[in-house]
Amino acid sequence: MIISTGTASGKSLAYLTPAVASCLDGGTILYLTPTKALAADQLRGLRELRITQLRAACFDGDTPFEERTWVRQHANYVLTNPDMLHRSILPRHAQWSSFFRRLRMVVVDECHGYRGVFGSHVAQILRRLRRVCARYGSRPTFLLASATASEPGVFGMRLTGLEMDEVTVDASPKGSTTIALWEPPLTELRGEGGAPVRRTATAEAADLLADLVLADVRTLAFVRSRRGAETVALTARAKLADVAFSLSTRHPRPTTTHPPNTAKPTTHHPSTAEPTTHHPSTAEPTTHHPSTAEPTLAQPSTAEPTTHQPSTAELTAANHQPHTAERARTAQPTPLEADPFLSHQPGAAELTSPTMPGPSRTTAGLSTTDSAVGTSEHEGPATEPTSESSLTWALPDAPAHPDWTDLPNKIAAYRAGYLAEDRRLLEKALRSGTIMGLATTNALELGVDVSGLDAVLIAGWPGTRASLWQQAGRAGRDGQDALAVLIARDDPLDTYLVHHPQALFGQPVEAIVLDPDNPYVLGPHLCAAAAEIPLTVDDLPIFGTTTSTVLDDLVSQGLLRRRPAGWFWTKRERATDLADIRGGGGAPIQVVESSTGRLLGSVDEPSAHTTVHTGAVYIHQGETFLVELLDLEAGVALVSSATPDFTTFARDITDISILSTQRSHPLGPGTLHFGEVEVTRQVVSYLKRRLQSGEMLGDEPLDLPPRTLRTRAVWWTLPASAVAPLAEAGIDLGGAAHAAEHASIGLLPLFATCDRWDIGGVSTELHADTGLLTVFVYDGHEGGAGFAERGYARATDWLTATREAITSCECERGCPSCIQSPKCGNGNEPLDKRGAIRLLNTLLSPQ
Repeated sequence: MIISTGTASGKSLAYLTPAVASCLDGGTILYLTPTKALAADQLRGLRELRITQLRAACFDGDTPFEERTWVRQHANYVLTNPDMLHRSILPRHAQWSSFFRRLRMVVVDECHGYRGVFGSHVAQILRRLRRVCARYGSRPTFLLASATASEPGVFGMRLTGLEMDEVTVDASPKGSTTIALWEPPLTELRGEGGAPVRRTATAEAADLLADLVLADVRTLAFVRSRRGAETVALTARAKLADVAFSLSTRHPRPTTTHPPNTAKPTTHHPSTAEPTTHHPSTAEPTTHHPSTAEPTLAQPSTAEPTTHQPSTAELTAANHQPHTAERARTAQPTPLEADPFLSHQPGAAELTSPTMPGPSRTTAGLSTTDSAVGTSEHEGPATEPTSESSLTWALPDAPAHPDWTDLPNKIAAYRAGYLAEDRRLLEKALRSGTIMGLATTNALELGVDVSGLDAVLIAGWPGTRASLWQQAGRAGRDGQDALAVLIARDDPLDTYLVHHPQALFGQPVEAIVLDPDNPYVLGPHLCAAAAEIPLTVDDLPIFGTTTSTVLDDLVSQGLLRRRPAGWFWTKRERATDLADIRGGGGAPIQVVESSTGRLLGSVDEPSAHTTVHTGAVYIHQGETFLVELLDLEAGVALVSSATPDFTTFARDITDISILSTQRSHPLGPGTLHFGEVEVTRQVVSYLKRRLQSGEMLGDEPLDLPPRTLRTRAVWWTLPASAVAPLAEAGIDLGGAAHAAEHASIGLLPLFATCDRWDIGGVSTELHADTGLLTVFVYDGHEGGAGFAERGYARATDWLTATREAITSCECERGCPSCIQSPKCGNGNEPLDKRGAIRLLNTLLSPQ
């Protein structure tokens, strides 16, 4: 069974009720989750039930070794993750024999997170689990819970290998959510090729987070990377520190001049008379566009005593009073507006949100003419001046914040890599209100109970519509109205979405893409399965139709040995080490501080070329390091502590050759293909960009070995007769194809559940294997991940959206929002924006 409904719709109750009943009846339950945070949150909820017969326990990397024996022998409700199931529980299944004999149900929570290569690995782990259960005579029910997904039954069957019933009707009560699509303004700075630079999403998110926390609005800010989460938190804390310093010097804590206000609500719940908001679950394709005529909060009169600061209750009450034209004319600015940090007057172009919890005002306090610059998308803290965002409308009164210096402590970062006890403390502080703002990666996207949130900021498209609604659903979980702001990055897909909201609203969510038959995924798990219990012919249907072929390859490689009774693992090494379920294969690179020998962390080997190359900026738990040396043979990257004013981006060059064509069909005057390719990539240099502005500082060469990847790709070709008129019109065909390739990579995540960093591309005016103008987009994982195949299936929609994204961008010659790529090894040269539009028009023209 798969339950695929929206956030806070009661999925947990749906599986918890039969699970607890099974435990009371003598059975056991295995609960799987993608993250430790969700497992810890579920354990807290189970213990709050106070049922003595329910012996629930987490079994993951944070579980002390002395507790693990107790869990194996006594727990009847075990919460774990696919990694622990793969590396510990299944290989040691004999130690879990009592648990497996009584196993009644396997709960796979937040299963929409199992996509791409990671999802393909999890699919094979679940097949191994089914096989071990059969060994001990149990046939557990698999109950999957997912955010809304397209064709959830089909996805559930591919994930588990079992027939799947689906529940998709969501009748749970919900408050309304205002969705704001926010595009940062272009600055006067220039990047590669003189392209305009847009203010970064992380800088905008930091401003918004500081504003909302000052307004006592409990907020989560989702950021794409760990480094970005640290950046947003540090920058927002710095802004609050500036405000706190100004308030403590200009408005020290007052003595008892008036009694404290006892009616001090912390959040504002919009009345039913306010404008309606967009419900993501509905089919309406419209979004809320606030009118400039909507009232804003008038400032208190200067006739008030200057020693008195209005309380939150007073300001909230004032917010409910009629905002007549007369009142607006007579309102005077407060003395606080003399403060340089609190001097902004909202511009007419700013976005207002009448349903935002807390006092009504402009959402961010940044007009479209702001020229302030912020941090680059993947870097450390910014030192830019605080943008002019007057918050006098929401300043907390003295009794609420007796110590202004404590304001920055209202914001923290949360991400994977923190110690378990630190993560639990942060979750508890957010629930209690000790922390009002949290900048996080998608570690808190999944169903952790952080009820009481009022707003969510999403810095950059999260990859899928399902993730967007999942993150937006973190706010308003206890039925309150909520605000969600999607802040566009300098990226073709983000630009397309803010200019085409119909692509978000009223559209079904994406199908979840995974490929469990990928031989590079299946092979290691067949070895692991043989090491657990020797494989027999009867086991082959469990693992898929390609199992026989892959087994023959494993035997020829000497990894398995064929005997009359089946296939056996004969190596001394652990078979589970062959499958790196979250990485890209290869031994991880250890990141070591050179001066102390301290191990900071590890990076998977394929990523090391781009993240810890010599000269790279590396951030670990808020500390910034420079990579002194990357030694691939020793598997070590040596780093030293530093505070550079720049960030780095690796660039590579790529060659591609076609190994086989599996499918083809006409597309306009050209042809669309899908098949197997071999990609040779080499990181050749890295860009240095200034932290505060994104300004280009240089392109430093690197000497790293090439990497070869056998994968799958989608590609299209155009014959000479179709491109000749374009060449005659003076269009640079190579630049046009290059620009179309960059933009199509940026837009594919709208149609396949992937990130642009999961895929790559190559374009050429004349490819050696086709003899024609050819544009490739390939999966960046060995054997393929299903993304290119999804692009082949949705090619017309995908390439049409690509053309519209280029056309709608406001730049003249091309910029990172449309055709420039941060990972282009050719320095984004040549690129022809006008030519890309003409080229795609030709390809998509009806024949």
